[in-house]
Amino acid sequence: MKSYAIIGTGAIGGYYGARLAAAGFDVHFLARNDYRYIRDNGLVIESKDGNFTLPRVNVYSSAADMPACDVAAITLKATANHILPEILPAVVKKDGAVLVMQNGFGYEEQVAKIVGPERVLGVLCFICSNKTGPGHIMHLDFGHVTVAQFTKDDTPSGITPLIKEVAADFTRAGITVHTAPDLGTARWKKLVWNIPYSGLSVVLSALTDAINKNPQSRELVVNLMHEVRAAARACGHPIEEGFVAKMISDTDSMTPYRTSMIIDYKEKRPMEVEAIFGNPLQAAKKAGAKMPLVEMLYQELKFMDENNK
Repeated sequence: MKSYAIIGTGAIGGYYGARLAAAGFDVHFLARNDYRYIRDNGLVIESKDGNFTLPRVNVYSSAADMPACDVAAITLKATANHILPEILPAVVKKDGAVLVMQNGFGYEEQVAKIVGPERVLGVLCFICSNKTGPGHIMHLDFGHVTVAQFTKDDTPSGITPLIKEVAADFTRAGITVHTAPDLGTARWKKLVWNIPYSGLSVVLSALTDAINKNPQSRELVVNLMHEVRAAARACGHPIEEGFVAKMISDTDSMTPYRTSMIIDYKEKRPMEVEAIFGNPLQAAKKAGAKMPLVEMLYQELKFMDENNK
């Protein structure tokens, strides 16, 4: 069985890393803020699929103290990616794989410059989870992932052997896995949901259910989604016509959710504005596509982020 390094033990890394550890994988967690608590108390997962506790985990406050693992999963906020050149060489074996399990767009390319493109996978997490306290993760809804291979020229890779290996590990850990032949399309599909709900949750100070129940904000969500879909098509990653309706329907049926972006804003932490909004806007502009609604939301969030002291 492979060894896994979890770089960031928050709502994403804590949940998926704990699932892997509970399934018997050798998992090593980097947890700078919660290190002492997790070292002494372990991890607690409250989940819609069943609660469980890991009373003892391999946890570290410094990447330099971690063993080199077969797979490194990047679950840090994208706002902390400047530390990856220091961390990744220490925690992943020379022939190991790196999973980019972050919100947003374009970070696989950054990671590929550190470890090499053939070793990088994008793992898109479709999950409602929050960290409610040190070492304590609340899993509210969904939980599946989509795994796709990074390519230097943004072309479809097909389902590679590395995708199959990681998918098999996650499946063994009880995680529902979808595999995708085209990382670019998978990333744009995630943005169809993330851009409207992450941004509007902050600007409107609202949970997902409130956004969908109000006719005006619901219409704005739909229009934002179609704008993202049009940009994806311009970038060579068309998304099927019914996808917007599915995202709206899925959100109608899910547990009311407080997005990670509004949590960051309320806690006065930097928001992932560039990751979720700025980078896609740049890609769309390069492809000749305009995203006026997304750009307005981006400008509002930049103002709020910069003045959130």
